[in-house]
Amino acid sequence: MGPPGGRGSPTARGSLQHLLLFLLFVGPFNCFASYSRATELFYSLNEGLPAGVLIGSLARDLQLPTAGGQHPVAPLSFTLASHGLGGQYVQLDNRSGELHTSAMEIDREALCVESSGATIFGSSSVSSSSPSSEPCLLLLDVLVLPQEYFRLVKVKIAIRDVNDNAPRFPVPHIHLSVPENAPVNTRLAIEHPALDPDMGTNGVQTYRLQDNYGVFTLDVEENESGERTPYLIVMGALDRETQEEYVTVIVAEDGGTPPLVGSATLTIGISDINDNCPQFNDSQLNVTLYGNSSLGTHVATVHAVDMDLGSNAQVTYSYSQKVHQPSRDLFHLNESTGAITLSTKVDGDTPKLHRLIILGNGPGCIPAVITVVVTIIKVMMRPPEVVPRFIANEVEGVVYLKELEPINTPIAFFTIKDPDEKYKVSCYLDGDGPFRLSPYKPYNNEYLLETIKPLDFETQQLYEISVVAWNSEGFRVNKVIKVQVLDDNDNSPVFSEQLIELSIEENNVPNAFLTKLHATDADSGERGQVSYFLGPDAPSYFALDKTTGVLTVSTQLDREEKEKYRYTVKAVDSGFPPRESIATVAITVLDKNDNSPRFINKDFSFFVPENFPGFGEIGVISVTDADAGQNGWVALSVLNGSDIFVIDTGKGVLRAKVSLDREQQSSYVLWIEAVDGGDPALSSTAKITILLLDINDNPPLVLFPQSNMSYLLVLPSTLPGSPITEVYAVDKDTGMNAVIAYSIIGRRGPRPESFRIDPKTGNITLEESLMQNDYGLYRLLVKVSDHGYPEPLHSTVMVNLFVNDTVSNESYIESLLRKEPDISIEEKQPQISVEPTHKKMESASCMPTLVALSIISLGSIALVTGMGIYICLRQGKRHHRADENLEVQIPLNGRINLHMLEKKPVEISNI
Repeated sequence: MGPPGGRGSPTARGSLQHLLLFLLFVGPFNCFASYSRATELFYSLNEGLPAGVLIGSLARDLQLPTAGGQHPVAPLSFTLASHGLGGQYVQLDNRSGELHTSAMEIDREALCVESSGATIFGSSSVSSSSPSSEPCLLLLDVLVLPQEYFRLVKVKIAIRDVNDNAPRFPVPHIHLSVPENAPVNTRLAIEHPALDPDMGTNGVQTYRLQDNYGVFTLDVEENESGERTPYLIVMGALDRETQEEYVTVIVAEDGGTPPLVGSATLTIGISDINDNCPQFNDSQLNVTLYGNSSLGTHVATVHAVDMDLGSNAQVTYSYSQKVHQPSRDLFHLNESTGAITLSTKVDGDTPKLHRLIILGNGPGCIPAVITVVVTIIKVMMRPPEVVPRFIANEVEGVVYLKELEPINTPIAFFTIKDPDEKYKVSCYLDGDGPFRLSPYKPYNNEYLLETIKPLDFETQQLYEISVVAWNSEGFRVNKVIKVQVLDDNDNSPVFSEQLIELSIEENNVPNAFLTKLHATDADSGERGQVSYFLGPDAPSYFALDKTTGVLTVSTQLDREEKEKYRYTVKAVDSGFPPRESIATVAITVLDKNDNSPRFINKDFSFFVPENFPGFGEIGVISVTDADAGQNGWVALSVLNGSDIFVIDTGKGVLRAKVSLDREQQSSYVLWIEAVDGGDPALSSTAKITILLLDINDNPPLVLFPQSNMSYLLVLPSTLPGSPITEVYAVDKDTGMNAVIAYSIIGRRGPRPESFRIDPKTGNITLEESLMQNDYGLYRLLVKVSDHGYPEPLHSTVMVNLFVNDTVSNESYIESLLRKEPDISIEEKQPQISVEPTHKKMESASCMPTLVALSIISLGSIALVTGMGIYICLRQGKRHHRADENLEVQIPLNGRINLHMLEKKPVEISNI
C-alpha cells in the first residue's frame, strides 16, 4: 500500500462536487475532516490474463474495519469514480473491495503507446510519473463509503510485458546486392530489421540464416539506443557467372521463454565485375563474294561472346595489323556489330583471296582472334541503272527538307532498268531514316521516295540513304542520296547535366556558393535565351539567380540532421509560348570527424596452434568508422605486447613476430587501438585474447629410473604377479599429446620374458616363478611413447634387474652394466594365413621330389654334427659361464646400438 497522498486533483474534485456537498450537510464536519483523504495503492499483473484473476483487495490493503470484526461497523462500499478506459479492464466488488480482471483482455502493446516517459491510462486523470519502473499503467479512482470512512483511493496497476508477439519483418522479401569481387569479411547492413512490439529481452535478440550456402553469415550490431541491426558478412569467394543469386530465409528470434521467431525471404544478388574476356565460337570463317556485288554488300558478321554483363560485356571489333591495306580498303568492318561490308567496287585488279584477321576487344582483356577468308568470284555483265528525278529542293545530290514537314512528303522519282534488257531488275532502300521507297503504279520501273515520319533537326540533321538495284543474276548497284534537315523553332532549353551532383562540407558559412547552372537552347534569337528557377520541392534556404544560374545556400547545413538534398530546377526560354526543361540537383553534405572508430566486436578471441611460424596470420581485426574519406580511415596499433605482436595497419591482420610456445605461455591478452585520420584524431580500443593450441612437440620425459646404469635386486623368492619396479615419465604437452604408453621393445637375460610392463601405468611385474637357472642380470629396453597426432614422439630407458639372493659384488654388476648389450627389437610379425594350394601332380615329375629329399637328409646330418660340437664347447667353457651369465640362451634377431636406436631426441635425466 502506498503512502497517504494529499488532496485530490482538480479534475477529481470536479467530478465529486455533488457528493461532497451532500456529505457536508448530512454529517458532522469534524468526522469528515478526519477521514477524507487521498490514498495510493499500487498493483502489477501480466498482460493477457483471463477474466476473474484477483488483482488486490482494497479493504485489506487499506486496513479498513470489516463487518466480521470485534466492533460492529457499517458495511463498506467501494465505487469507481468514473468508468473510463481503465474501468473497462477491471471489475470492482462494491462490498469486499476486491479488484479482478474483466472479460476484456489487457494487451500491453495495444493499450500503451511507448514514449520517453511512462504511458498511463487513467479513468479520470493522467499522471506524469509512476512509483514503479513499469512503463505501462492503468489509473483508477475508487470512492470508499460510508461517510466516516470516506476517502478517494488512487489505484495504479502496472501492466507487465509477456512474450506474446513474434518478431516481424516490415517486408516479406528483402533484396541485397553484393559485388562478386567482395572480399571475405565484407559487411553489408540489412536495411529492414525485424520489429517486435514486446520490450526488453522479449524483443528481437538474434538473427540467423536458414541456409548460408557456406559463403555467408550474420552479425548483429547494437547502437546506443539499443536498436539491433543485422549485417550480412561474406565468408567465401563469389562468382556471378557460377551463381548470380542466392535465395535464403533470414530468421529473427526474440529472447522470450520459449523464444518466438519471424522470418522473411532474403535474396542476395551478385553484381557483375569484368572478370571474363570475349571469345569467338570459331577460329576461321570462309565466305564467297561475287565480283559484281554493289557497294555496301554484306559479306559476313563475326560475333564474340563475353560472359559478363553491361559495359563489362561490351565487345568492339578491329582489324589486326597483319591485314594488308588493300583488304582494309575493300572491306569495311563495323567496330560495334562486327559486320563486314563491301566498301569499294571490285575490278579486274582486285585479288581473288583476302584473309581478314579480326580482333574481338574487351575492356582490360587480350583480344580474341578470328580469321575471315573471303574468296571473290568475278562475273562479267553490265550492272543495272538507277536514274533519279528530284521533286524536293536538291543541290549537287543533297536534298533539303524543313523539319516538321508533313508525313508522305515526296522527295524524288527513281527509274530502274537493265541496260542489256535481259534480266529482271528489282530495288530497295538501304539505310536508316524516316523514308520509304515504293513502286509508283501503274509503271513497272518507277519508284517514289517519300517521308514516313516528321523530321527533327535536333535529333538528326543529315541522312544518307541508298537506292539499291539488283538483277536476277545477283549484280547490285546503289545510288547514294543525302537528305539535309533545316531547323525550325521547336526546342526547349537543355541542361548540360540532367543530374547535377554537388557536395558541401557541413557547418558551411551562410550564402555559400554551390554551383552555376548552365542550360542551352538549340533555337536561335530570343527563343534561345534561358532563365533559371527553383522547383517547388526546393527547400526555402536555397536560392537561384534567375539570370546567371548561380545556386547558393543561405544557412548552415548539418550532415547529422540531413546528409542528402534532392530537388528540381527549371530552365525556361523566352519563346511564346515559353518552353522549359527540368534538371535535378543532388547535394551531398560532407562529413567532419565526429565519430570514433568502432570495432565489430568488443572482444576478439583467436585460437592459434603453438609453434605457429613467425609473422604468420593469427586473425583479422575488423573495425569501421562512420565518418567518410580521411576521417573514416583507420590505423591500428598494438598498445601492449608490441615486442611480440604486430598488426597490419591497413588490413588489420594480427601477426606474431616469433613462434609461440604454449608450454612457456598458454594465452596472451592484447589491447588494440584504432585511430582515425581526422584532425584532431579520434580513437577506440578493443581487447584481443589469443589462446595457444597444443601440438605434439615434446617427447615424454623419463623421471624414473634416473639412469640407464641403475639396477634393482630381485629376490628369487618373488611371487609371480608381484610388482618389481616402475617406469615413470611426464609430457609437457596437453590432451592426447600428453597421454603416455609404456612398452618393452628389447630384452636381455636368462629368461627375459619373465617380466612385463603395464602399458598405462609403467609398472613392471614378475610373470613367472624364478628358477635356479634364472639367476643373473636382466636388461629391459622400455619405450615411452605419447599419443600425439599426426606422429607420436617417444623416449627410451634401460631397466636393469639383478635376480639373486644378495648383491655380493657391486663392481662386477656395474662392469656388466657398462657393456653394450645385444638386444633384439621385439616386432610383432603380421600373421599371414597361408591356405594350401592344390595342384595336380603329374606322374612324370618325380625328379624335384628326389632332389628335395636329398637336401633334407644332408641338412639333418649337418644339424646333428653341429649339435655335438656345441655340447662339447659348452662343457669346455662351463667355468666361463659364471663370468658371462648375461649370455642370451635364445637366438637374437640382430644386434642393436642403443646410441643409434632413437632417431628423435630422447630425454632421460641423470644419465
